[in-house]
Amino acid sequence: MTHWQVIGEQIAAATGEPFRPRTPSSIGGGCINQAVRLEDGQRAFFVKLNRATLLEMFEAEAAGLAELAAAGAIRVPRPVCVGVCGDEAYLVLEHLPLGGSGDAGLAGGQLAALHRHTAETFGWQRDNTIGATHQPNRRHRDWIGFWREERLGFQLELAARNGHRGRLQQRGEQLLALFPALLDHTPRPSLLHGDLWGGNLGYLRDGTPVIFDPAVYYGDREADLAMTELFGGFGGRFYAAYAQAWPLDPGYRTRKTLYNLYHILNHLNLFGGGYGGQALGMIDRLLAELGH
Repeated sequence: MTHWQVIGEQIAAATGEPFRPRTPSSIGGGCINQAVRLEDGQRAFFVKLNRATLLEMFEAEAAGLAELAAAGAIRVPRPVCVGVCGDEAYLVLEHLPLGGSGDAGLAGGQLAALHRHTAETFGWQRDNTIGATHQPNRRHRDWIGFWREERLGFQLELAARNGHRGRLQQRGEQLLALFPALLDHTPRPSLLHGDLWGGNLGYLRDGTPVIFDPAVYYGDREADLAMTELFGGFGGRFYAAYAQAWPLDPGYRTRKTLYNLYHILNHLNLFGGGYGGQALGMIDRLLAELGH
């Protein structure tokens, strides 16, 4: 039995319908996993592949997609099955044909609806990944403690282990000590996509917004909004619709820098290069806001 036949059997078991896959077709665009479209002439699925040792990463992604889908606020590809075949881990998802031009305003309103789904604590039931980096989600009742320990503190520690020390660590430690003055509001623990840059939002041919490749946890909704601004691509209608559905609290512009620092530190740990200087510049701006 071939590799694809084994995965086809798992799809059939998960869906309750026979599935005999044809030769898969490769799908480009990913930088972490191999992705293929697997079909039998009637149904099609999106399959991600990586090393068998990364099964837990796929299990966490499937759990995150299921959590987003259960909220019923914005469309996501539903997970079908996850497992290991030979030396490869796989994640099978509903295949959603993207490529349409959609209503950015609708996407903004639906994201606000997603953020209305809340929990008692910040964090999540399990750790997952942000890109290829481990993302700890230990639960906290205190948002300041969560962001300091599970997000910025974790990334700064990782940067130090990767050889990025000196002024970045010195200024980073100053920033961690001054957190209460920067996180000066009391957010609800909202359900977040967690990695919401422009490449993780698409539209179906009928214009329906779809989000995918999440790094799910419960946190300040502003963290999702901040990342949409980091690399751009969402547009004025998106933000206007979000603000109409749920206006942001005063002070967001400063907190936006604090939240996006997490992603820039993660890029430093993944790719190195100029991200160190960018991270240090963000830290310096935040400390300047506090007179340091």
